Amino acid sequence: MITFLVSIVVLIAAYFIYGKFVERVFDPIESRKTPAYANADGVDYVPMNKHKNALIQLLNIAGTGPIFGPIMGALFGPVAFLWIVLGAIFAGATHDYLTGMISIRNRGAHIPELAGKFLGAFSRHIVNIFALLLLLLVGTVFVTTPASLLSILVNGKVALWVIIGVIFVYYFLSTILPIDKIIGRLYPYFGAVLLLGTVGVGIALLFSDYKIPELSLQNMHPDNLPIFPILFFTITCGALSGFHATQSPIISRTVEKESQGRYVFYGMMIAEAVIAMIWAAAAMSMLDGQTLSEFIKTGTPSSVVNEVSMTLLGAVGGTIAVLGAIVLPITSGDTAFRAARSIIADYLKIDQEKMVKRLVIAIPLFIVSALLTQIDFNLLWRYFSWANQATAAIALWIATMYLFIKGKNYIISLVPALFITYMVFIYILNQKIGFNLDLNVSYIVGIVLTVFLAVLFFFKAVHNKRNKIETDIPVD
Repeated sequence: MITFLVSIVVLIAAYFIYGKFVERVFDPIESRKTPAYANADGVDYVPMNKHKNALIQLLNIAGTGPIFGPIMGALFGPVAFLWIVLGAIFAGATHDYLTGMISIRNRGAHIPELAGKFLGAFSRHIVNIFALLLLLLVGTVFVTTPASLLSILVNGKVALWVIIGVIFVYYFLSTILPIDKIIGRLYPYFGAVLLLGTVGVGIALLFSDYKIPELSLQNMHPDNLPIFPILFFTITCGALSGFHATQSPIISRTVEKESQGRYVFYGMMIAEAVIAMIWAAAAMSMLDGQTLSEFIKTGTPSSVVNEVSMTLLGAVGGTIAVLGAIVLPITSGDTAFRAARSIIADYLKIDQEKMVKRLVIAIPLFIVSALLTQIDFNLLWRYFSWANQATAAIALWIATMYLFIKGKNYIISLVPALFITYMVFIYILNQKIGFNLDLNVSYIVGIVLTVFLAVLFFFKAVHNKRNKIETDIPVD
């Protein structure tokens, strides 16, 4: 329990200490007009207050990640706590803050456009494919997982396909309507359910007879999967997630002042890490590794959420907690499709003020997603995990380039960029979905590829700085 409590305190303290340091490095300008005002269109660029933006950002980025990921990561044992805390503070929250703020400085640009600007034109096309793949996988996974949770909650009395259909309709409306019509109005209620459920599980766990394990670096995974790199692809949201880089531009278009960035971007990533800590602790303390593994294999992590919630909080409280777990993927799935629509519109230069132009992009997206729901969840999740962390690496390299060109402390993004890039290379080299090489060979080749990429990056960075590449788009 000491490890758990200290971890929560460290996370909260980091928002005020390291978060403030990262903010000083970026140096927000209070008087600079944000895209919400400079590009106001009544659809995507709409000013909203910082508390609403923060809540939407938290629900956008959270998904099932800070619940399902930590539950599966709990199989590794308490070492998962270390990754959640250090990953969130030095990688995830830094990643979210910098991508959000760089987007604000560039008229709410999405990650492909930023990649093209800072890493080269070819990067824009590659990252566009990566981002759309990631968002489609997220949208699809976040249809099936909340549907399975709802199905468990109603004891199968409503057909699964009906629940999936209802969720798809909600996602479609959230994708095509102005952001303040559905998302801006419903999210405060969704947020209340989430906080009630998560805080309830955390408090009940602390006062229960279950023992939260203390920190250990021992790998306790029953299948003996390697911590490096598997842990970093199992727990993504809650530590470091490239999906967040696709979501932050949605809010960068509604932020009223740059000074609100630390609260909205860095702060909400820390909040997500706290959620991840609670669910990882619950899974570790209530289920042994073998039992937890069997739960996940037979019913996906949804069954673990239901078991933990009902055991700790009873029927009423447990139902609220499960509803909170349902809210998270739904409030990320809707904005995943919204972000995909926006990225395609920016890429093809199609303005989104008219409904018909939104429908032209949205309808094909939902057709593809409906087809993807027929694919095995575990297979989708593996591809999602790799695409997710590859996107995080790209976003961190963009942030590093931005800081390097401006002559600021780029080390804060370079170190996590190097780390997650190395993990991305190891994963794709070693896993069956990639090249299926021996793990030790993958470690060595991964180092070589990471160093090579870093050298190419700094050649590009020096070139960009000499040519005085414009980092911030001027506003009126």
